[in-house]
Parts: sequence; C-alpha cells; structure tokens
Amino acid sequence: MVGEDYASIRHRQPSSTGHGTPEKNEMQKRSEAEKPFQNSSNGWVDVDHGITKKMRLIAEAEELKPAFMKEVDSHFTEFVNRLIAKSVLLESSTATSTFPVATCSERDLHKPKGLRVPPEHGKLFIARRSLLELVLEFDLLVFAFGKFPVVISTWLCMFLSTFILPYGLFQQWAQGHCCSSHRKIRSLFFGMLFMLFQSIGLGFGPTYVAVSYALPPASRFIIILEQVRLIMKAYSFIRENVPRVLSSAKEKSSTIPVPQVTQYLYFLFAPTLIYRDNYPRNPMIRWGYVATKFAQVIGSLFYAYYIFVRLCIPPFRNISQEPFNLRGLVLCIFNSILPGVLILFLVFFAFLHCWLNAFAEMLRFADRMFYKDWWNSTSYANYYRTWNVVVHDWLYYYAYRDFLWFFGKKFKAAAMLSVFAVSAAVHEYVLGVCFGYFYPVLFCLFMCFGMVFNFILDDRRKGPIWNVIMWTSLFLGQGVIICLYSQEWYAHQYCPLENPTFLDYVKPRSWDCHIQI
Repeated sequence: MVGEDYASIRHRQPSSTGHGTPEKNEMQKRSEAEKPFQNSSNGWVDVDHGITKKMRLIAEAEELKPAFMKEVDSHFTEFVNRLIAKSVLLESSTATSTFPVATCSERDLHKPKGLRVPPEHGKLFIARRSLLELVLEFDLLVFAFGKFPVVISTWLCMFLSTFILPYGLFQQWAQGHCCSSHRKIRSLFFGMLFMLFQSIGLGFGPTYVAVSYALPPASRFIIILEQVRLIMKAYSFIRENVPRVLSSAKEKSSTIPVPQVTQYLYFLFAPTLIYRDNYPRNPMIRWGYVATKFAQVIGSLFYAYYIFVRLCIPPFRNISQEPFNLRGLVLCIFNSILPGVLILFLVFFAFLHCWLNAFAEMLRFADRMFYKDWWNSTSYANYYRTWNVVVHDWLYYYAYRDFLWFFGKKFKAAAMLSVFAVSAAVHEYVLGVCFGYFYPVLFCLFMCFGMVFNFILDDRRKGPIWNVIMWTSLFLGQGVIICLYSQEWYAHQYCPLENPTFLDYVKPRSWDCHIQI
C-alpha cells in the first residue's frame, strides 16, 4: 500500500511541474536535492528522494569497504614490518654498547608488545634471532677487562713488594733477635713495620689504583683478589716462621731458622695459603694437562659471559624504571636463581678446580685437596669446611685457633663468630671495591642467615632432606645476590648523583632510583 502511494506521488510530480520552463525545473531539482524532506502542497512528505539517496550511499559504502580494509591492512602490515626491522637494527647497535648501560631490553627486541598481527592473517615471518643464540660480540668482555696494562703494572708492584719486604723484614729481625738486648722493643718495631706494609703497601695502594683509575669490574677483581691473596700469604709466612725463631732463641741454638728465598718464592705461587718449607712434589709436569685446564678456564669465562649477556643483563636493563616493591623483588629473585647458580658452578669449576690444578701441575704441587664433596653436605658447617679448603685452612689455623689460644677454649662460639665476621667483611670489601658501591647484601647473608644456618644445620643433621634444604637455601641466596647487586649496579648507571653526601654512599640507590627517571 505504501508502495502504491509512493508511485502515485511520483506519477503526479511531473504533471505539477511540467508547465514550467527548463530553468525552473532545474532549480526545483536542486531545491529537492537540498531539501529531500520538503512538504508538497497536498500534505504528503516527499521522502522518496532521501531514501533513494541513502540507499545509493549505502551501496557505494559497501563497494568501497573491501578496498578500504585492504588498504588499511597493507599499511598496518607495512608499519609492523618496519617497526620489527628497526628493532632488529637497534638490537645489533645495542650489542656494541658498553656494559651494562643500554636503552632497550632484550625482551623488547624479540617480542614487540602491543603490536600483534591479527590471527586471520596467519603467521608473520620476520628476521630475528633465537633468545639463547650464541653471542659472538665480545664488547662486554673487552670492557670488563679494560685497562689491562694498569692491572699488569699494579700486580707486578704488589708481587715484588710482597716478595721483597716481608722476607727482608723477617730476615733482618731474625738475624738480630738472638743477640739483641731489647728483644721486645725490637720485635715490636719490626712488627709495626710489617703491619704498616700490610695496611698501606698492600692494603691502601691497590685499592687506590683500582678506584682512581676507574678500572672496570673484572680488572678490579683481579687486583683486589690478588691483594687479598698476597696479604694472606705474607701473614702466613710471618706467622709460621716467627715461632720457630723464638723457639730457637729460647733454646740458644746457634742456627737461625730462616727459610731460603727460593722457598718463599715457591710459596707465593703455590696453590695454598699455609706456608711450609717443603711440600709433597710430583716427579714430572704434564704440560698437556696444564693446557687443558687453562683451556677450561677460558671456556668457563666465555660461558659466564654468555650467561651475563643472555640471562642477567636483559631483565635488569630497565629495572630502575620500575618501582621498588615486594612483588617485583620476589620475581626478580626467582628470575635470578638460574644465572646465579650457573655462575656459582662456573666460579667453582674455573678457579677451585681448573686454575689451582693448573698451577699445582706446573709447580709439581702434589696435595691438591682444594675442595671436598661440598655438594653432598647436609649441614652448613660441613659446607663451609668443604667448599673452599684453601681459604678454610687459613681461617681455621690463623683466625679460629689463634682466637682460642688467646682467649681460651671455652669461647668457641665467639671464635666462630669472629671467623664469620672476618670472612663476611673481606667478601663485602671485595664486592664493594669491584662494583664501586656499598651494598652489604653478602655481609648480611653471611652474618645473619649464614650464622643461623651454621648453628641450626650443624653436623648432627645427616638425612638427605637436609641436603635438599641446604641446596634450596643456596639457590635462594644466589638469586638474592644476583638480583640485588644487579639492581644496584643499574641504579648507579641510570641515577648518578652530582654532589653525593655520606648518606648517599651508604643508602642503596636502587630503592629510589625510579623516582628520578
């Protein structure tokens, strides 16, 4: 019915306008086009023209829709491809930047967030690397061991001073001790000279060089670890030989028990911190074994570099841009367990096994019990004794036993506490100087959790469940160390202070670095 009405209206329109001129007809058509809903003289609403035009526009839109969507899709795909290509180029450029400052995380390079291709377009193949692909750029390694001539010259000065001064001072004291009328004053004078050398010559000097020359971390580790090693060796030489001279003077012996200079020189290179005039020796040197051990050290070094580049640096590059909260800290610790444990194994294998065995073979040093089966420990007391036998022997004979000799055997707990304090302080000193900031994470782990576990997980715990507990706590400890020290490192890189106060040196910068970014 409506259609018939529309038809009658359309049929009557030409008759009402047919008597006009062509110009008037054209003007009427324009007015109708401009006002499709104009009322006619008989009261009907002329909507036919508007409906027709609307239908025509809808049809044209339907025709243009596929072309429009195709054009949008092509532009979007081209945009995504360009962005991914730029990300790949950015990855290659950031790989050549110096450790560890970077502008983009590894995760962002491999997984563009918020730019997913629609599922209906299928898989998009782009040029990208695997996450665990072998890194062939060694810029980080070059940076970490930078300024190596300074390291070599500093080591030579440390070694020569340790070789000349302690031996010379001991020889002068020993030769004049028997015939001296003021033995105590003379002994006190030479003892003060030796302590002055230990504190300034070997203590302050290498640390000053490492800090003033702004040596990179690995170069600092070489100097500081050699500093600690030479201090311990010089102390052992004096500690073992002074009682022999005193006993000889008391017995009024005609011979002075002064070791030969070659014996002292051998001790400085021997893989032990306890001085003896003679050690058990092997009959020959296996140079193939030496080459194998040094090759394993180099392989472990590159493996550690790979772990840092792939597992440590990417999660921590932008960590300072995130707020410091409990949730982020827990996730950071658990993400750091794997690289922390791998680095722990590499340090153990490269140094305590390969490095020490290589020098022992070159020196024909036969006693090679540098470690025991610490991985089977069911108590932390046994773990501390078996993890590093070389350092443990020094602490046991010169810290623990001397403490008991001086204060009495009833102070065993205090003696153990003093040993833990010395070990924790030395470890924290090494990390503080090498990283360039004070963040006593390792000291707190030693003095708090280490002491508690040492008394709780004692030698009475023999079941395998205690070995599981020991490994679990060890894994968590490595995660805490890697997480917190990495956060602090990047906080110092991203948030430098122009005029730091003493409180700025003590307070961890990672706690509020995100505020300044």
